[in-house]
Amino acid sequence: MAEFDNLKLDNQLCFPLYATARSVVNLYTPFLKPLGLTYTQYLVFLVLWEQDGISVGELCSKLYLDSGTITPLLKKMEEKGYIERRRSHEDERVVSVFLTEKGHDLKNEAKNIPTNVGQCIHLEPDEAVCLYSLLYKILGQKNQ
Repeated sequence: MAEFDNLKLDNQLCFPLYATARSVVNLYTPFLKPLGLTYTQYLVFLVLWEQDGISVGELCSKLYLDSGTITPLLKKMEEKGYIERRRSHEDERVVSVFLTEKGHDLKNEAKNIPTNVGQCIHLEPDEAVCLYSLLYKILGQKNQ
């Protein structure tokens, strides 16, 4: 019935976004596994390699994650010796995340991951730029 066409899986924008996201994340696994990292931990490293000492709140905002998701992740990363969390002296409610030497060193081991994964995604450069732009438009923020 046409009345329920909007409930067909093939008519959902969310489904190909979801399936593609899962597929792309899975492409990272063979490159992250030797480093002992999950994809979400890798994302945390990407942020910290760019901006060490970021607050947990800012990290959550950049990664579109809530503190209930990020806190256990940071705890595991701290146990592995990659990061340390420090409370602000000015405001004890604010916790910032800092890379340890081991966390900084991991950057060199991970430097080829974007290229390796990029070779697995068959898009022309202009298609990749367009997709990037559209995805950030959906997220509701300016392209970075």
